[in-house]
Amino acid sequence: MFIPPRHMDESMTVEHSITTRLPDGFPGQRMRVLPRPVVALALRAPTTSQILVTDVGFFPHASSHGRSRPHGARQNIVIICASGRGRCHLPSGTHWVTAGQALVIPAGVPHRYEADQSEPWTVWWMHVDGTGVAELFDTIGTTVDQPIVGLRDPPRVIALIDTIIRRMERDETMSTLLAASGAAWHALALLAADRRSVGRDAVDPIEATIEHLQAVASTRVSIGELAGMAGLSDSHYAALFRRATGYGVLEYQTRLRMGLARELLDTTGRTISAIAQQVGYPDPLYFSRQFRRIHAMSPSEYRSRDGG
Repeated sequence: MFIPPRHMDESMTVEHSITTRLPDGFPGQRMRVLPRPVVALALRAPTTSQILVTDVGFFPHASSHGRSRPHGARQNIVIICASGRGRCHLPSGTHWVTAGQALVIPAGVPHRYEADQSEPWTVWWMHVDGTGVAELFDTIGTTVDQPIVGLRDPPRVIALIDTIIRRMERDETMSTLLAASGAAWHALALLAADRRSVGRDAVDPIEATIEHLQAVASTRVSIGELAGMAGLSDSHYAALFRRATGYGVLEYQTRLRMGLARELLDTTGRTISAIAQQVGYPDPLYFSRQFRRIHAMSPSEYRSRDGG
């Protein structure tokens, strides 16, 4: 059973009322909580109303860390596990969180989480509120049934939460809150852009084929080949691919090639015909048509523009 420390106000559904059996907290911990009147004002301000960090912190090797909210929290919660592990109990069941994963809990969802006793987690966390948070959470793709998302590059997300802490350690001015909001938006966008499926040794077959396409960008790969790699039918694969990237398979490959072409036009003196060949277009005229379709200018016009 969790017993809150006496000096903490249990009526506040914020992270600083986390239950811990360590009266002095966790050695090396950092934490900032905005006064609720400041939160109310910031949520009415145009620049911070879409996303606002209300609570943020870092708990290293947080043995005995746990929190129970039978009625959920007022804010949305994001916890990044840097090392160790913990678990979260939701209406959908118990979900383990391990290093390199994020736990996402929407506002109002009853929950309880705690560090594992044998391998206590080190966590970076934030509470966020605002009119744009629900849409960002939808983009991340987590649900109450699957609240865990794997991170492609955890240090990038952790660095952003560290930025939020450092800014909020300074003061509670609007410039600080705005900077924290921007970093939080970036962090949640990274969760959405770089999300990886989580399960028992789960490998996202779509992500694997995307990485394959990026590695062989100058070579055209058919939908059938990619679907076979993913173990899916062509139609199912194509639908999942479009959902993951926003593009059809062939268009995505074309845009990868054009990315390479832009780099070569910007950094080399090779002829347009040679660049077309290098990025997989034997016909330079067809390459130029595709380039113009995407960039609204020819390769030669792109090269002669004022860039850099």
